[in-house]
Amino acid sequence: MDHPAAGRSTPYPLGLTLRPDGLNAAVYSETADAVDVAVFDDDGKETRHRLEQRTGHVFHGLVPGGVGTRYGLRVHGEWEPAEGLRHNAAKLLLDPYAQAVEGQWGAGEETFGHRFDDPEERNDADSAPSVPRGVVVDPAFDWEGDEAPRTPTEETVVYEVHVKGFTQLHPDVPEEVRGTYAGLAHPAAIKHLTDLGVTAVELLPVHQFVQDSHLLEKGLRNYWGYNSIGFFAPHNEYSSAGDGGGQVAEFKAMVKALHAAGLEVILDVVYNHTAEGNHLGPTLSLKGIDNGSYYRVVEEEPENYFDTTGTGNSLNVSHPAALQLILDSLRYWVTEMHVDGFRFDLATTLTRQWGEAHAHSAFLDIVHQDPVLAPVKLIAEPWDTQGYQVGGFPARWAEWNGKYRDDVRDFWRGEGSLGALTQRITGSPDVYEADRRSPLSSVNFITAHDGFTLADLTAYDEKHNDANGEDGNDGESDNRSWGGGAEGPTDDEAVNALRERQRRNLMTTLLLSAGIPMILGGDELGRTQGGNNNAYCQDDEISWFDWAAVDTDLLGYTRELLTLRRETPALRARRYRGNGEDGSLDAVLALRADGKPMTQDEWDDGNARAYGMQFSAEDSATVLLLVNGATNPVEFSVPPAPAGAWKLVVSSDPQQEVGREVSDLLVGEWSTTVLRSA
Repeated sequence: MDHPAAGRSTPYPLGLTLRPDGLNAAVYSETADAVDVAVFDDDGKETRHRLEQRTGHVFHGLVPGGVGTRYGLRVHGEWEPAEGLRHNAAKLLLDPYAQAVEGQWGAGEETFGHRFDDPEERNDADSAPSVPRGVVVDPAFDWEGDEAPRTPTEETVVYEVHVKGFTQLHPDVPEEVRGTYAGLAHPAAIKHLTDLGVTAVELLPVHQFVQDSHLLEKGLRNYWGYNSIGFFAPHNEYSSAGDGGGQVAEFKAMVKALHAAGLEVILDVVYNHTAEGNHLGPTLSLKGIDNGSYYRVVEEEPENYFDTTGTGNSLNVSHPAALQLILDSLRYWVTEMHVDGFRFDLATTLTRQWGEAHAHSAFLDIVHQDPVLAPVKLIAEPWDTQGYQVGGFPARWAEWNGKYRDDVRDFWRGEGSLGALTQRITGSPDVYEADRRSPLSSVNFITAHDGFTLADLTAYDEKHNDANGEDGNDGESDNRSWGGGAEGPTDDEAVNALRERQRRNLMTTLLLSAGIPMILGGDELGRTQGGNNNAYCQDDEISWFDWAAVDTDLLGYTRELLTLRRETPALRARRYRGNGEDGSLDAVLALRADGKPMTQDEWDDGNARAYGMQFSAEDSATVLLLVNGATNPVEFSVPPAPAGAWKLVVSSDPQQEVGREVSDLLVGEWSTTVLRSA
């Protein structure tokens, strides 16, 4: 960008930008009377610089400083909560465009714009001693020809993982970088991912977030990080380089290392709300800059917030300033940090431009036409506290498919129908096909960070969340038995064997289904949280990967499934397929155990528990998935092999002999077996 004449500032870009003559500062506020940039020296002494120029609703000016400058904002204006105005210059505010944050937030009354004993009265205590600083960072970084992998969507396998938890206990990662961006970039960490066969890591939130005061009071911490405050800053606690700006270069180095290994980086982003909460929450950034532009307030009661996130506030996506903040952030992470995609937490909230969720909201329209975002992957969590929108996003998007999770779990619990299972295995055509979307619209998952791990899902009939300090009232309330019901085994050895089969059944179903599979990080290792299905506040051994207790058999089984998926195009459908009656080689065929086609009555019959699914495609081996969700073994009449003989390639049934040629086959109870014809 061409710089203006020395001494003249510009209203763009927002935030603090390096220039040869200092720092250009620009802050958006429709309601402020004045804005100061407060700069702090090494001794913590504060110097305020008034932004004397104003263009439209942007205050701007030049501020002395450069790389490493520590700063915050002080915004002057009216304090009228009843009118939605919450300016308070006594509060040092984080620049929403800050690219690095030094320090953490305190939880004392001084960080709140109001008094605890009277929320309508302004609190004039200075918050500067209790809040962090923004840091001006050096944007220079040697990417050394870094290239985004741009993995085709149909080849994508997502691995949802926490930056800290993945390596905090990893014995082959040096102790000084465990739990950090550098730890995730370590060869030992990357080797696990590439050996496993995933193609993308989906990182739980890495935007700068705030530790909740109610958790700190109980000796707990916000582990997941869904409490964002800085949409441009990588969370400083995950940095081995310290929080003075080095976290930015460390994050970039992590991305570069993952790209070099062929792995994409997808960020779980929380643009639907911030850590400032409701009318009783702290004043940390946007609330004190321009409350009504950035947050959606109740129209008739602007002192209150319209909340569809369950956190106290929602971003005001009907306002250009809030939309610009979100889009500027997305573009920054693509252009400057080289990330490859985003998973949007509670994405439905971002579509509520007029209150109701809408497929043609301004947010979705702007994202759709943005050329910077065109090549990256976009994944929606298609619900919020006010509605469920699976199937409601535009074709450009993929969606976390909650119906997939629920129907697959139900079948392997002994409930649900083969018809529902087949819809999920074939990419949920009942959800997407009518809108001419593809199976790749569906992000399939059995487990995610929120809920039981795979090992715990099959081991516990009830949650065990005592460590969360909420009297067991948090997390899923219902899991139901995975022990085979009334006819299931009763002795411990047989129960444990069934649980092991169920984990393999679920993993087999997930990794052979059409769509984009997502593995919860650690499920392939048999990771347990001791039955805690809401470990959001457990920054400890409950959540961290225990690399000393790996289920090596399950790990090997998962690798075999991912190898099969990678080597078999028939398992990676780009469009919905017929049954081959038109002569197409691109087909899915459903067969009863006796080898005959399924009937409509059998699809809907909850008592029908066994069948086969044959997947074929041009220039691909054919795969036959044999499913037995019954409590007894089932004899399958295997159809003639389309090419070479059927070979048994993987099975959750320990009685099966992998590698042998088969014709008819007895498949054990509660098991899956996969055949392949080359």
